[in-house]
Amino acid sequence: MIRIMIKRACGASPFFERKMEMQKKWIRPDHPALQYMGRIDFEDPQKPVWVFPSTYVKVRFTGTGISALVTNMRGCWDNYLGVIVDGEESKILLKPEGRQEILLAAGLEDREHELLLFKRMDSCHQLILHGLIIDENADVFPPEPLPDRRIEVYGDSVSAGEVSEAVEYCGLADPPHNGEFSNSYYSYAWYTARMLNSQLHNIAQGGIALLEGTGYFHAPDYLGMEYMYDKIQYNTQIAPEKPWDFSRYTPHVVIVAIGQNDNHPHDYMWDNYDHPKAKKWRAHYAAFIRQLRSRYPKAVIILSTTILNHWENWDKSIHEVWQELNDPNIHHFLYSNNGCGTHGHIRVPEAEQMGRELSAFIESLGPEIWED
Repeated sequence: MIRIMIKRACGASPFFERKMEMQKKWIRPDHPALQYMGRIDFEDPQKPVWVFPSTYVKVRFTGTGISALVTNMRGCWDNYLGVIVDGEESKILLKPEGRQEILLAAGLEDREHELLLFKRMDSCHQLILHGLIIDENADVFPPEPLPDRRIEVYGDSVSAGEVSEAVEYCGLADPPHNGEFSNSYYSYAWYTARMLNSQLHNIAQGGIALLEGTGYFHAPDYLGMEYMYDKIQYNTQIAPEKPWDFSRYTPHVVIVAIGQNDNHPHDYMWDNYDHPKAKKWRAHYAAFIRQLRSRYPKAVIILSTTILNHWENWDKSIHEVWQELNDPNIHHFLYSNNGCGTHGHIRVPEAEQMGRELSAFIESLGPEIWED
């Protein structure tokens, strides 16, 4: 933690360009009071890189306001960060590129507050956190410890909370948008983690399918979950790929929600359940689950899709793989309106209901699943 002069800090944004220079404190990203959650690139502890949705930093602070220094690296859409201060949520539109500081809260009562700064979106952008700025006479303190329970989700845009805030379109196709409705805080994945009082690594990417060359992510060279799952950076349109060190996080529960975008450009499951491509998909899906099992020998693994409309043969295929694997700690889970709940992305109330159903199923497996 060091003092800085606001007017001299990292360029000349409107927040820093004030007629009256004011002393502030800069909280470095590796300050022990900062609590992080998510698959984060900490190779440079002074420049942690956020890629995945639901990634966050949390801290308690005193004073009347708080800001953040960040660098945004845009791939597509407008890019927003989520902010929760003392339970009040807001979002901040980032500049498309470059280093910038963003005002998170101002005019607060001079007392202790809690900040949760989180990534609302998937790798449509990446973010470097350079630190936080508080009042000169303020201080920071660690929040409550992270929960002992740990969940990891492998999924697509539904798991990422894409277009979740378009609540007037429940059950309907998506409205026109440019990223403003996407919010991982209201994904079924994060709802489930909160309902179960669990940490979350949300390895979710809009448009992704299982296999390379299918789905919608990373056009025209489509990348699949087979490629993405073991990376910390995987969107090579923004940054070079980088592997993830699986020893850094071992989940008790792994949720695999893949099979929604795999029908593009050819829905071979609809054409013929025994199509050669359908058989190939099942073989690769089984191999992917075995890879996760080799990474996490003790974890409960839950196979699923979502309530977004899709042909039931995808769920039938997953069930066949589940039976083939014959692993007592692997389960196939279906929502009450699986595959027929909505024409568009899952909105806030729909995601909350998914979270209730999924968390209830996980709880039914017994408390022993959370033992290390």
